[in-house]
Amino acid sequence: MFSPAKYLTRAGKAFNILACAAVIAMMLLSTADVFLRLLGKPIPGTYELVGFLGTIVVSFALAFTSMEKGHIAVEILVEKLPQRAQLAIESFCNLIGALLFGVIACQAVLYALDIRKSGEVSLTLQMPPYPFIFGIAAGCALLCLLLVADFIKSVRRTIDA
Repeated sequence: MFSPAKYLTRAGKAFNILACAAVIAMMLLSTADVFLRLLGKPIPGTYELVGFLGTIVVSFALAFTSMEKGHIAVEILVEKLPQRAQLAIESFCNLIGALLFGVIACQAVLYALDIRKSGEVSLTLQMPPYPFIFGIAAGCALLCLLLVADFIKSVRRTIDA
């Protein structure tokens, strides 16, 4: 049987691996730049590359963080409510989150297309930023899909409770 949740989970894990690789690349690049600066030979564009890699780290880790429930949740009031109300609030939050990250993904795609059309490039490396903006869109879109799946699960749990 087709299980979209299984594929979303795999995609979230794959995106997280790419985010981890980007963190390692940022660390190695920054360390190499510091040591080479001591020798008077800094790596040109390090600041730009670290910024671009940072977009990958943040956007590609979003889905996995949501899957692992690694986000901050303030439940002081919610935990005092009946189980059905808690599940209803969880459903509502998943829906609002899905809508928000869906809008962010769409706007990021539009922005990336606009940047690509204008031919904008980074200052030092003359590197186009639009592929990284598409990466932001991909990370947000994946999170949106995961939140939709979570919304459906929590609505079912609310009805069954």
